[in-house]
Amino acid sequence: MRSFFRRRAIRYPLTVISLLGLIAAVLLFLSNFWEGLLFTIPFTIAIGIAWKFEEQTYIETEKHIESLSYRMKKVGEEALLELPIAIILFNEKQIVEWANPYAVNIFDKETLIGEELFQLSETFQSILKNDEQKATLKVGDSTFQVIYRAEEKLIYLFDITEKVEIESLYHQDRTVLGVMLIDNYDELAQTMDDTTRSNLNSLVTSLVNQWALDNGIFVKRIASDRFLAVFNEAILSQLETAKFTILDDIREKTAKQNAGLTLSIGVGTGSAALTELGELAQSSLDLVLGRGGDQVAIKHKDGKLKFFGGKTNPVEKRTRVRARVISHALRDLIQGSDKVLIMGHKMPDMDAIGASIGVRKMARMNNVEGHVVLNFDELDGSVTRLMDEIKKDEGLFSQFIDPETALSMLTEKSLLVIVDTHKPSMVIDERLIDKAEKVVVIDHHRRGEEFINNTMLVYMEPYASSTAELVTELVEYQPKNEKLTMLESTALLAGIVVDTKSFTLRTGSRTFEAASYLRTNGADTVLVQRLLKEDIETYIQRSKLIETVELTPAGVAIARGEEGVVYSPVLIAQTADILLTMQGVIASFVLASRSDGKIGISARSLGELNVQLIMEELGGGGHLTNAACQLEVETIEEAVQLLKSAIEDKSERGK
Repeated sequence: MRSFFRRRAIRYPLTVISLLGLIAAVLLFLSNFWEGLLFTIPFTIAIGIAWKFEEQTYIETEKHIESLSYRMKKVGEEALLELPIAIILFNEKQIVEWANPYAVNIFDKETLIGEELFQLSETFQSILKNDEQKATLKVGDSTFQVIYRAEEKLIYLFDITEKVEIESLYHQDRTVLGVMLIDNYDELAQTMDDTTRSNLNSLVTSLVNQWALDNGIFVKRIASDRFLAVFNEAILSQLETAKFTILDDIREKTAKQNAGLTLSIGVGTGSAALTELGELAQSSLDLVLGRGGDQVAIKHKDGKLKFFGGKTNPVEKRTRVRARVISHALRDLIQGSDKVLIMGHKMPDMDAIGASIGVRKMARMNNVEGHVVLNFDELDGSVTRLMDEIKKDEGLFSQFIDPETALSMLTEKSLLVIVDTHKPSMVIDERLIDKAEKVVVIDHHRRGEEFINNTMLVYMEPYASSTAELVTELVEYQPKNEKLTMLESTALLAGIVVDTKSFTLRTGSRTFEAASYLRTNGADTVLVQRLLKEDIETYIQRSKLIETVELTPAGVAIARGEEGVVYSPVLIAQTADILLTMQGVIASFVLASRSDGKIGISARSLGELNVQLIMEELGGGGHLTNAACQLEVETIEEAVQLLKSAIEDKSERGK
């Protein structure tokens, strides 16, 4: 029927012409017989030829359409069964109902019909569970792109093995730059004669060159203590697997010559631009030096970091160069973050608050949002008075947030800076450390066994007077687009004054330089004294504590609070400081009950007795001249006995 109507549609113009010709012939016959005959004969012949030609054309067209339809059907069948595209149909129970031969060959089975998708590959289970439209499937040595059509319950598999191999070769062949620095070369070289220095140079150069030759690396010595390394990501992967053996070789073989050199390496990877690779490598090296050296840092273009080495204890080096290196490394971390959160220790003192304000200022200098995390219920004494002054500055006070707010603000790109402590148990809220991806520690206490793990940068200087002093030095090397305000400078200065007891303890030339810088920026010394004033009741409590002092023949003063009376940690610390100023006292210990039910001990020393080791014996820590701990015991008398045993034990070991 459809063929009939199609034929009628095609022949319709010729039919109309034939009818018109017939009408014309009739009219001519009526008017003149001979004219009608002369017209009719040629017209009839022409129409006959036309009809015959049209019939032949139609037949040929029909044959062509039938042939084309057959070929298209055959191509579709061959495409379904023969092309290298796997097709799998399954039912609601994830059972295969049909699969083309190519799919059967992929999974090396006689048939896939009746097989469960999950038995073929766990990837199918993940795709169906998460309703993923596209995924990648690994079968043997081949890789396939999976396209899932949920409505049709259909899966296509496209072989992308060659594409994956080309991508892998491309990534493996990308250039990687490394900057290698001999950490303590300059200091050691200054004490050597020319022959010894030359032999040491030859040893280091030969070790580095042999390591480079073994791994296919191009190395060029660009300074007496610096090398430039050029290699690719395939070689970098090998070095990571081997854990950068060059670090151990340099350390061990130079130690045999009484040199004890260590090597730091910064690596930049993940970028096609050589300038960016160089910047990444230098930034990585700055991070390594900030962590103490003898390590490798690998920095990717997207900000990801890997560290290797760090087997030796870093040598304490407190120089302007080190402060600048740390400041630049911290600047890079700040600029790569969406916000900076700063947190000190529980029951914060002036040093913790001042240092927090200083780090927050560094974030502002780098045009990054900064917030100080503070538990407003833990403020006491001079810190409360400082916060009252900060409240007058709405812009600054608005940047102080509680831990819950900080937790809600923290993202993967946020930077968490811990100041004035390095122990997780001592911070205001340990949850922030657990959640943060990037953590920096700035502290002036000597490192104890408990330490914050997975830190990106550590700046610990036990011989600094305070964390506020360290932060002040770091601020000096930040961008100069914004200056410290009077209140910010005063808060930092107050932290230095408190921890040095008005520049009388643990004070060096750098302490006065930091104080001078703050004074230049408007620090108000009168305001500092006003903040540090105490009330009469606190003075009386401290005097009563001093009345209980027990002085040993070795010059150790021990004072204790009343049983059942709670004393603030600040008061306990202040009492220990005052006892240290007494004639004949080389170390002081003050014990008293805390609000958390523990017995707190504050320890101070002039340096002859290392109070840090004693406090560590009791589970605490701190500085060799300034330390503390908390004991979970029932009475103060019991705590005193434990303290005396620890002092005797350390004294015997010292002898």
